[in-house]
Amino acid sequence: MNQLLEQINVDQMIIALNETLFMTFTSLALSVVFGLIIGVLLFSTQSEGLYKNKILNAGTDFIINVLRAIPFIIILILVIPFTKMLVGTMLGAKAAIPSLVIAATPFYARLAVIAFTEVDKGTIEASKAMGASRFEIITKVLIPEALPALVSGICVTGISLVGYTAMAGAIGAGGLGNLAYLYGFARRDNVVLFSSTVLVIIIVFVIQGIGDYIVKRIDKR
Repeated sequence: MNQLLEQINVDQMIIALNETLFMTFTSLALSVVFGLIIGVLLFSTQSEGLYKNKILNAGTDFIINVLRAIPFIIILILVIPFTKMLVGTMLGAKAAIPSLVIAATPFYARLAVIAFTEVDKGTIEASKAMGASRFEIITKVLIPEALPALVSGICVTGISLVGYTAMAGAIGAGGLGNLAYLYGFARRDNVVLFSSTVLVIIIVFVIQGIGDYIVKRIDKR
């Protein structure tokens, strides 16, 4: 066991872990903000929504479906020119953020719509009858009522992003995926490969555990 531990470059592993955490949680925060806005837009502009607009709803829905249909590895390639313009390079953890956000935002937006759909329509109608504005209904009724499902969606999106970061790392974004590929797979170092995999699994379990705990605390049903 001690011999195996001696084969691990701890400093290298910590750097890779920090890069994975940076990519995951930075892109998660941005994806949740953008995804929530798009989710509210999709839900509110549908035929029975607060801001009925078939054209806007159909157009947004089409874009979301297109982005969700594109595999992440292809998004990484397509976004390279935009990434270079934004960050100045296509390598490193920061360079992975745009593609991660583009991939995760439509995913969370769809989860947000599902969460809003589960809100009791009677509660929304009661708010209308009491004279609440459409903006107040969204901010004080719709989002708070859907909060447990929205938090659960954040958890699912975060776990997906961990997998995305590993894929991005394999083509130069850094992180545990890069470490596992370059030093574990390419150099046939099973210790590094196994250690990187274990750390990824731990991150996933932590995200899931925190998400489940928060959902239990805020779910009053």
